[in-house]
Amino acid sequence: MTQMHESTFNYLQPTDKQKEDMAVVRSKFMELVFGMDSFIPDGPDKTYLIRKLRECAMWANVAITRNADGTPRT
Repeated sequence: MTQMHESTFNYLQPTDKQKEDMAVVRSKFMELVFGMDSFIPDGPDKTYLIRKLRECAMWANVAITRNADGTPRT
């Protein structure tokens, strides 16, 4: 089994700087979604696209709070 850091499935309280970075990243994803909204027809593909962008935003938060090996970024 792949070795994971013991905190991999635990909540990490972000630092104040990390919270600021997360807010900026969230804002950029929202800009992308709202910026393309009028160009992408409503339907299941658009719904899927928005869900994937939400997923990417969540993974961005993980990347902000964890190092590549899964250890908490401080």
